[in-house]
Parts: sequence; C-alpha cells; structure tokens
Amino acid sequence: MTLLKLLVIEDHALVREGLLQTLRCMEPGTITMGAEDSDEALAVLDTVPDLDMVLLDLMLPGLNGMAFLAVLRKRFPAVPVVILSAIDDPETVRRAISHGASGFIPKASTSEAMLDALRQVLAGDVYLPPKYRDGSQQPKGRSVAERYGLTASQSRVLELLTQGKTNRQIGELLGLAEGTVKIHVSAIFKALNVSNRSQALLAVSKPRNWF
Repeated sequence: MTLLKLLVIEDHALVREGLLQTLRCMEPGTITMGAEDSDEALAVLDTVPDLDMVLLDLMLPGLNGMAFLAVLRKRFPAVPVVILSAIDDPETVRRAISHGASGFIPKASTSEAMLDALRQVLAGDVYLPPKYRDGSQQPKGRSVAERYGLTASQSRVLELLTQGKTNRQIGELLGLAEGTVKIHVSAIFKALNVSNRSQALLAVSKPRNWF
C-alpha cells in the first residue's frame, strides 16, 4: 500500500505541529513533514519526489506564500498545493487559485472541514470555501470591505492589525514598506471613523462575518 505523504509549510511551530498531528488522521500510515519557510520546503521537495500534497501558509518569512506558490507550480507542477490562510478575502482566494493552487482553506475551518477539503483535492477537485462556490452559500451580511469601502490591500492590513501586529510586522508579512502600511492604516482609520487600533477592532468585531 502506498502511504500518503504530505508537507506543511508554516512558520509558526505550534500551528505547524498541530496541523501535522491532524493530518495524520487522513488515513492509516500517513507520513507528514513540516517546513518553516521556502528554503526548508524546497529541501524536502528535492529529496522526497513523490509527495502527494503541499499545504502552504501565505504569511511566510522571506519569500511569501503567494510568490512561493508560483515557484512550486513551475518546479513541481504535479504536486497539488493547497493554501491554508487566516486571510481569506475574495481577492486573496482569487489570486491563489489563479496562481495554480488546488484549494484554499481558511484557518478558521474545523479539523474535520480541513480533512474533507484535502480529500476532495486528492480526488482531483479544486476546493473553495463554501461561501465562494457559485453562490451556493452566501456570507451573512456584507463584508467589512464592502461596508467601509476598503480595498483588498486595506482589508489584508486590517486583518493583521486586529491580530495585534505592528506596522513593521504587517509590512514584513505582506511584503510592503512600513511607510505604505502606515498609509493603509491611516486610510482604514478614516474609513472606519476611528482614531486608534482599539477603536478599529471594536468597529469590526460585530458582526465578524468579514468576507
């Protein structure tokens, strides 16, 4: 029997270990491997040519996940890549799929939902979150971007801002200059009619059906 081989590329060790443990439930004998960045991932891919799937976080240090997705599609076109991300606005999902991802799983998903999604990809399907499947399940209410007129870039900055990230950290995660992040934050505060991060968090916390 051929064992399932899965690679998780995630820079946060606790998250990575949790994912690896969950993935071992895919089927008996599943082999799981982890990497914290693109360099480690390429080392695994070069030495384990028969990987069945890669799970890729978008917010990686160094080469970010979206750029690395393009590298993976070029160098390892036969290996399906599934994006696992806390940022799941429509533009990010669209970009991931257009760049060759075989699926997009929000990090807010349950373990059961994630495993079901991965099984669908292994069966040859492209997985999208339910709310993006041809209107089969519409998100409740309007997104924060729609309600406040935010751009896709501002939405991604806001998501990280509400996670407590500093402007510098947001810039590193999104590949933006710190000055650009400050411009986005100022525009977000203006759109939300707030003057600081705490007020911004309060403004978007209810309802939390962002995207």
